[in-house]
Amino acid sequence: MSGSLIRVLIVDDSVVIRRLIKEILDADPRIEVVGVAHNGQVAIGKVEELKPDAVTMDIEMPVMNGVDAVRALRKTHPRLPIVMFSTLTERGASATMDALAAGASDYVTKPANVGSVMESRKNISEQLVPKLVALTGARKVVGVARAPMPPPQPPAGQSRASGTTRRTQPFGLLAIGSSTGGPDALATVLSALPGELPVPVVITQHMPPVFTKMLAQRLNSTCKLSISEAAEGDSVERGKVLIAPGGLHMELKTRGTGVFVHLSDAPPENFCRPAVDVMFRSVAAVYRNRVLAVVLTGMGKDGALGAGVIRAAGGEVFAQDEATSVVWGMPGATVMAGQADRVLPLEQMAGTVTSALSANQGAGQGGSTRQANGPVPGGVRA
Repeated sequence: MSGSLIRVLIVDDSVVIRRLIKEILDADPRIEVVGVAHNGQVAIGKVEELKPDAVTMDIEMPVMNGVDAVRALRKTHPRLPIVMFSTLTERGASATMDALAAGASDYVTKPANVGSVMESRKNISEQLVPKLVALTGARKVVGVARAPMPPPQPPAGQSRASGTTRRTQPFGLLAIGSSTGGPDALATVLSALPGELPVPVVITQHMPPVFTKMLAQRLNSTCKLSISEAAEGDSVERGKVLIAPGGLHMELKTRGTGVFVHLSDAPPENFCRPAVDVMFRSVAAVYRNRVLAVVLTGMGKDGALGAGVIRAAGGEVFAQDEATSVVWGMPGATVMAGQADRVLPLEQMAGTVTSALSANQGAGQGGSTRQANGPVPGGVRA
């Protein structure tokens, strides 16, 4: 960052919206608005001229839209934080997915049908300001990645700092939590996993309704696994990926020898619903020591407490490293809490996860559908 203030360029074709965003950002002593642009083409020139620390970018604009502007900026400014403004509609969600795939850092949803200007201001402020602070704080110098943090090295013959020996039972479930930067990270990991994955996968990505459905559809079209937004009562099966729907917590429950999804509108945790901690606690209760959890890039600390529950039950946790995270909030909190067995660059995550899931898959399954350590879910029956 240049100096002590976060220097922001606002890009939007609406004079009203530009003024609203500027008033919101001007009210924060940490932020300085250095310029505005009314379309993507002008924004590219302004970035070169003003060298902002971050950009807010509308999606639908004349001359050059936000998605094309992001693609162009990423060629010359690969690490510049860009936050998109989106609408809570299927069209808005689809365009936002395009922007994230093009390299946008995150997005903010515009308030819909809100009559009060004060309410609109509050809605945008609560979303936008923390994201700008987190994204710029994660990259103190724009364009320079931090050196990767060395992963913890367990003693020979041990898999974690607590001193337990290498596992002899197979994992029964892969659980993934992510937030800011998560859609791209999920695409990287899931596209590299084999179609014949020996376990089910459950994912909580911080996103609003509609967006999670669109995310699942996008990932399903590019990955070998079957990926869908979770619905109440969905069965948890081998090779099937379920993503928690926006606005609802996702928990796993047992019924006989099978496992199914339960969705809840219980209060948010860590200011999030769905929350990774809720999912992590529930998978630990069902699969006990057979959970492999992964915490990917994201703001905040959601997942750190749940990771502790998983490890206390005998499961293992992998965290994305700082250098490859858009924001090293969630994985960083997990690592700092001492709850990560491995800290890995994003490009190594899928291979390491695949190896861990493939190990010992024949152990302890036989012809039985139950084990001493808890029910064998339907998804991992032989």
